[in-house]
Amino acid sequence: MLRIERLPVLGVCALLASASGLAQTPKRINRAIELLSQGQPIYYTGSHEGMSGNFDAGVKAAQTWADYINYDMEHAPFNVSALAEFMRGLAQGGPTKSGHRTPTVIVTLPTDGTDEVTMRANAWMIKQVLATGIHGILLCHADSPGAVKAFVEAVRFPVHKQGVGHGIEEGRRGVHGIPTAARVWGVSQQEYLEKADPWPLNPNGEIMLGLKIEDTRALAHVEESLSVPGIAFAEWGPGDMAVSLGVPFAPSFDPGMPDVMRNARAKVMAACKAHHIFFLNAVRPNNVISMIQEGVMVCAGGQEAAEIGRKYTKRDMPW
Repeated sequence: MLRIERLPVLGVCALLASASGLAQTPKRINRAIELLSQGQPIYYTGSHEGMSGNFDAGVKAAQTWADYINYDMEHAPFNVSALAEFMRGLAQGGPTKSGHRTPTVIVTLPTDGTDEVTMRANAWMIKQVLATGIHGILLCHADSPGAVKAFVEAVRFPVHKQGVGHGIEEGRRGVHGIPTAARVWGVSQQEYLEKADPWPLNPNGEIMLGLKIEDTRALAHVEESLSVPGIAFAEWGPGDMAVSLGVPFAPSFDPGMPDVMRNARAKVMAACKAHHIFFLNAVRPNNVISMIQEGVMVCAGGQEAAEIGRKYTKRDMPW
């Protein structure tokens, strides 16, 4: 049994935020999960050019307008040390205006979900990034259900049994990455062990797992992949999906998206709804309301679109 040691949660920044009346009382560690549990859409920031993954960048990003930060390690360098410093900076720069210790951080990995063997061979990446205290992982090119199964199992500690024997087997994550992650979350090591599990499979879990269904191979298996327990959200990846479908790439397909693209998006969205998984899509100020009405719950867009969406859904939680 791990020793239970309460770790310091509040630093100088936290005390100042509390004194100014900005800090709230969060119900969960993961702000994105807390909002989705309330039926509120969430909004994220990040880029495929990577982030300045260092301590100072983390301190600054702690006060982001976004509900979560997409930390790209798919096309940007897979630098776990930089990620660890970024997470440490987030904790120092917090809490957020919502009272959470940090914004939610979800990482994309350089490995693809090609098949189960590939995912097992690259499970070390999952262990490395989770040990920094991140709150979720988005698996790129989730092409096969076997890869998704291996992905979920690599994230989980074997003490968690929800879903075991019903599409997934016992978790494979080891405990020796817990101390650093627990410090970032501001909880004891025992609490981290209990809470670091995929939600909503585990109602008390604080980790979000997502899938990018972004090519024809993934699209062919989307129903089976989204039926694997442990996945919280998914997207259809229009850029890579276009290339895979033979459609000339364009930064934006609105208006005039080809039918083959519309059909691919509709198939992923329908599968998400069928399996009670949140759908991610780009939003803009002029369409964020219609996107929410359609069922988009994870929104890729700027601050202006987020403010319009938050007002529309009568959101109380500050950012």
